[in-house]
Parts: sequence; C-alpha cells; structure tokens
Amino acid sequence: MLNLGILAHVDAGKTTLTERLLFAAGVIDEVGSVDAGSTQTDSLDLERQRGITIKSAVVSFVVGDTTVNLIDTPGHPDFIAEVERVLGVLDGVVLVVSAVEGVQPQTRVLMRTLQRLRIPTLLFVNKLDRRGADGERVLGELAERLTPAVVAMGSVTGLGTRECRFVPYGAADAAFTARLAELLADHDEALLAAYLDDEAALPYRRLRRALRSQTGRALVHPVFFGSAVTGAGVEALTAGITELLPPPSGNAGGLVSGSVFKVERGPATEKVAYLRMFSGTVRVRDRLAFHGRHGGHEGRVTAISVFERGGTVRRTSVAAGQIAKLWGLALVQIGDTVGGSPAPPAGGQFAPPTLETVVVPGRPADRGALHAALAQLAEQDPLIDLRQDDLRQEVSVSLYGEVQKEVVQATLATDYGLEVRFRESTTLCIERPVGSGAAFELIAKEPNPFLATVGLRVDPGPAGGGVAFRLEVELGSMPYAFFVAVEETVRETLGQGLHGWPVTDCVVTMTHSGYWPRQSHAHATFDKRMSSTARDFRQLTPLVLMAALTEAGTRVLEPIHRFRLELPDDTLGAVLGVLAGLGAVPRATTPRAASSLIEGEIPAARVHQLTQRLPGLTRGEGVLESAFGHYQPVRGPVPTRPRTDNDPLDRKQYLLRVLRRVPG
Repeated sequence: MLNLGILAHVDAGKTTLTERLLFAAGVIDEVGSVDAGSTQTDSLDLERQRGITIKSAVVSFVVGDTTVNLIDTPGHPDFIAEVERVLGVLDGVVLVVSAVEGVQPQTRVLMRTLQRLRIPTLLFVNKLDRRGADGERVLGELAERLTPAVVAMGSVTGLGTRECRFVPYGAADAAFTARLAELLADHDEALLAAYLDDEAALPYRRLRRALRSQTGRALVHPVFFGSAVTGAGVEALTAGITELLPPPSGNAGGLVSGSVFKVERGPATEKVAYLRMFSGTVRVRDRLAFHGRHGGHEGRVTAISVFERGGTVRRTSVAAGQIAKLWGLALVQIGDTVGGSPAPPAGGQFAPPTLETVVVPGRPADRGALHAALAQLAEQDPLIDLRQDDLRQEVSVSLYGEVQKEVVQATLATDYGLEVRFRESTTLCIERPVGSGAAFELIAKEPNPFLATVGLRVDPGPAGGGVAFRLEVELGSMPYAFFVAVEETVRETLGQGLHGWPVTDCVVTMTHSGYWPRQSHAHATFDKRMSSTARDFRQLTPLVLMAALTEAGTRVLEPIHRFRLELPDDTLGAVLGVLAGLGAVPRATTPRAASSLIEGEIPAARVHQLTQRLPGLTRGEGVLESAFGHYQPVRGPVPTRPRTDNDPLDRKQYLLRVLRRVPG
C-alpha cells in the first residue's frame, strides 16, 4: 500500500500523468485527455469544461505487489487549500515540472512545503516531446531554485520529438554512480568514509539501498524525465515510485487514528468523509469519535468504500495505511481527527486567503438558498470562511484569487441553479494586540445582567501563533461545559476585532469564573432565572473580551507577498517606477544575461495590478512569481470592516439585541 500525491504548477501535465499511470497499470483502456474532458480524476463538469483540476480526487491501481492510492491535486494557486488538506495523508509525492516552462511559481511554493514537512518526493520532468523542451536546463533550475539534492536517474534521447525516450542509468554509468555517491555521502558518514577511501569500490547495490533510505527520509530527490502524452519515461517513474517511496507505517490492531481530508455530498445530500487511517481499524456500525476546530462529535459508520483498480468497492472495514470513504458521520468536517492524533499533522502549511468578496444573488428572493449553498461549499472548503451579515443582508466569502471566484460563481449556477455576481474583491487584513488588557464582570454585580462571572486577559502572542486560550482559574471551579462555552465564544468573537478584522497571534487567559448552581423553587421545576446556563457565559464573554481588547489595543496589518520578477534589461527602469507606485519594495536586483532579476515585497492588494500591467511594460517577456510572505502594519489610514455580530463594543446596543432590553 502506498498513498501517493501528484503535485505541480498548473499546466505541467499532472492530470495527464495520472491518466498515463492508470493506463500503464491496466485500470483504463485509453489515456483520457484534459482538453477533451475525458480524464478519470477531473470528474466535475466544471473541471472538464475548464481543463483544470479544482478538487482533489483519489484513484487506485496496482503495480506488482503494491497497491497505490493516487491523489490528483489542483495546480492553480487559487486552489492551494485543496493541496494543503491532502499533504497530511501522503506517504510520498511526485512533483511534476514542465520541460518547456521549467520551474514555475507554484513549483517553488510546493517544494518548500514538501521539504518543510519532510515528505518523500520524486521529481518528474514532463513534456520532453514538446518543441522547446530542455531537460538539462530544467535539471539546473531544479538544483538552483528548489534544492541541490537532486540526481538525474537517466538520460533522454529524441528531445523535442514524439520519439523522445528516457534511458535509465545503471551500475555501468560511471558519471551517474559518482554523482550518486557524492550526493548520498552528504547524509551518511559510513558511506562518506567508504567514498573517500575508494569511490570505485562502492557496490552499486549499496548505493541503491542508500538512495531508497535517503529518498524515504526526504533528504534527496531522484529526477525522472519523460512525456505523459507519449508514455516515455513513465515505466521508469513507476518503478521508482514502488522502489524509492516508503510504504505507510501503522498498526491495524492499534488504537484508531485517522484524518479527514475531504468531505463531499452524496446523491441524497448525505455527507461522505474521505478518511486516511494511520492506526487501528474502523468497521461498519462502529461509533467513531472525531474532533476538530468545531469541537468534538460522534457518529456511527453506516457504510465504507475503499479505492480499488480505478473505482470504489464496499467493504466492512478500513485499516491502517488505507484511504476510504465513510458514510454516517453527519457532523464531520474537513481536517477533523478521528480517534487519536494522526501524524504527520495536516493544515496550516500554506498562506491564508487574502481576499474577500460579497456574493450578491441575482434575485433577492434567493438570499436564503444562496446562504445554504455557500454553507455546503464551505463544508468542502473551510477556507472559504462564509461570513453572514444579517444587518446588511449580505454574505461574504474568503478567496485566494479571481479564478476561484469564477469557479464559485459557476458552481452555484450549475449545481444549485443560482445566478450570482460578486462585488469587487477587498484585501483581508488582520489585527494583533499591541499590549495587554484585562476586564471582568461578577455575577449579581452591576452592570452584569447575566448569571455568570467571567474575567479575561488579552496578551500579545508569537507571530503566526493564532489564538491560544488558557486558564488561571481552577478547572473544577464550575462545570466544564461553561469553560467550553467561554473558549468557543472567545474564538468566535475574535473573528472581528476593534476594527472589524480577525484578531490573531494573542493569548487569552481566563482570570475569573463563577456561577450559580442549578436551583429550583420548592416542589417546582428548574428555574433558569436562579441558575447559570452556558448561554449566560456565551452572552457575557463578548462584552468582557472586547473590553479587555480595547484596553490592550490592536494594530491592523495587511498581507505582503514576496515577489520574484525576471524581465528584459531595457525595461528595468520603467518597471522599477511602477513597482514604487504600487508600494513594492525591491530587496535585490541581480543582472543576468540580457535580463534582470528583481526580488522584493509588495502589498497583496497590488499584485493583481502588477500582473495586469507587466505584459505591456516588458513586451510580454516579464515573468512574475509571487507568494504570501507575511503581514505588516498598514501605512496610512487604518482600514475597517463592517461588523456582522451584535457588536459588543457598543454595550447598550449589544444588550438590546441580546436581551431585548437594557438592564437597570
């Protein structure tokens, strides 16, 4: 068993390679075409129409004694969230690079993440049959832009023609074995000693064992060449997949542990969860506990399907190392952990969405249906982050880019019959506390109208640390459900800070707690006017938290992208002027042969403008790479975002909306 991901920059040929692997394994009778919309893994109508992968898809095939669950992922950066969810369930990856276009922006983003997560990775240089293909140039780019720890596994003949072939290296290729020994010796002291003693005496079998070991530990990355269209090099790649990538570990008899990386709706609108098992065995009718950012839940498994030879088959169980589809978990969400904590962890590997837009229904009467449809889309992509503004009767979604916006629009029209338009996208900022602040309100003490005592302190946290919740009160000082209510409300309330933006990178500590135990009148039923409930804590917490946050103060920060721009020398001056006008900061300018390379930072809000202006400035020869880098304080007027909650910053209005009255 091997769970394999196929990753690439858009149009590198990743889906075509998937088709070729399935064809070679005998799963399909002919190779499907992306242009013709006949591929196995691009099953959505929208994917077939646009010729791009939007949702990850799983398909299984067998090579020798190895069953491979192959996961095809989107290549367009607007759908990077789909890739993020898949990474935590993979045993290895094939990263596809075009032999014509070479290393592209998304290739670099993906490789950095794969290296950070230590995921074993093979590289496949595709499209060697295309005019303009240059394997040697691309191999140099791989070493320069991705990692120096690459080694070509063969040579190419017939470059740029349909007759191109990949010829694997072997023990007789002295230059290959020398390169292999040199590369592997960097991570193996015993091998280094043998190499220095007598390079020629190193047995080839020992080098292959070391290559397998170091590839499995993501220390080195073998490079294969070929063409997914003609099939050249695919046989060698397949052999490399089974030889060099490690099988999954995990004990089928151990405690249940797994991760949900995809959720879809079945024909009857029921939820279907895609689960990677890391340990243990799950059976039909088992009651499963799962937990994630929405808390913990349970559900009974009503059906299980596993992937087999291009399709799915019903099974009574799924064990460690396998991927399956589960029915019956009505409250499951993407990213949920089933049973114990799986490893490696998934999530948070890529940048957050940096754009937000308001979705407007074509007909006012469709508002309710639009919200329901977007809620279902948010189940499949949590980073859409649906935001309902009841006061303005508007719904906003978070996005990575304009292509994703078009896909959401087309999906709503095709799958839900809803015609919508979008307002202009705005940049998503964040807020961070600049100091510490504290507040508390005591039960039965004015002006607190709720049967709860809550005290909170807000302190700055480490950048990128998110929101941490801690206790300075005894956990047994009140029912656990009340602590849960406070923490959940804290996280929800911090979705809108003093300026309306999400508050992050902070530590919220509960400093005071108190409640009235369950009481009733003599010979009467429970009286909630005399007893604290979770609702009291949920309604009081926003007032206390925002009072503490006001004392701490916040700073608004905007997303900044790193950029890398290659352009003709004679256009450098004009482009630098435009970069200055867009608020970009060049950090380095490197002259090259007849061209220049500029690296620097630019506000995310200006990347789209630069992309639009670049072709005219550089005669169409400029190549721009950009990716989220960090957040930095906004310069100039502080942007605000309209609130969508009951606004705990305005106590009088808040109490009017929550209690329908103002106490006292």
